[in-house]
Amino acid sequence: MNELYMMATISDRNQVRRFLAFYKEYGITVTFLTFGQGTAASEVLDAFGLEAAEKAILFAFVTDAEWKNVKTGLQKQIKIDIPGSGIAFIVPLSSIGGKKQLQFLTEGREFKKGEESTLKDTKYELLVVIANQGYTEMIMDAAREASASGGTVIHAKGTGAEKAEKFLGVSIATEKEMIFMVTRKENKNAIMKAIMEKAGIESKARSIVFSLPVTETAGMRLIEDL
Repeated sequence: MNELYMMATISDRNQVRRFLAFYKEYGITVTFLTFGQGTAASEVLDAFGLEAAEKAILFAFVTDAEWKNVKTGLQKQIKIDIPGSGIAFIVPLSSIGGKKQLQFLTEGREFKKGEESTLKDTKYELLVVIANQGYTEMIMDAAREASASGGTVIHAKGTGAEKAEKFLGVSIATEKEMIFMVTRKENKNAIMKAIMEKAGIESKARSIVFSLPVTETAGMRLIEDL
């Protein structure tokens, strides 16, 4: 496995400048920035000291050594373990399509390629749901019944609708919503099954769901304690 990761940070929108300044201090460039909406149920928001506010999602690419350094900074400087401060997590990149693309993502920084890994020991997984716009509540209701705490939704525009119709046998609207949920590995299958059964391809939501391994996190100590 390459020791290169996509690092995602989710926080309230009003914290963007704070995180951007923090990452700049550590020599890390935020490559992509987008905005979404929190979906957590009210009791979850209360427990974590959060509000149902607009969220910012920052994407950067870090090496293993950089993540260890940044994680310490997030905990000590940002106090990310305090409820409401946000969360950060990393997802390993298995391959990158081209040398120039690699140089763009890493800004020329070197990283070493390690051995392939099955990632069996990961504690969390990132669930990604792609669905027709307007069905977030249907999806989240199904997910919460299977112990999901909440997620972040991003509005997007789909492409390749004709191919999707050919392979999936249904027409796919171009206006989409992407929902990101970080969940414990042991809850992943139940949540995915609930979404597929109640808001899957055969429903109006036309949901497609997949998971990615989250190898490390910051800001989720409360969940770990629970």
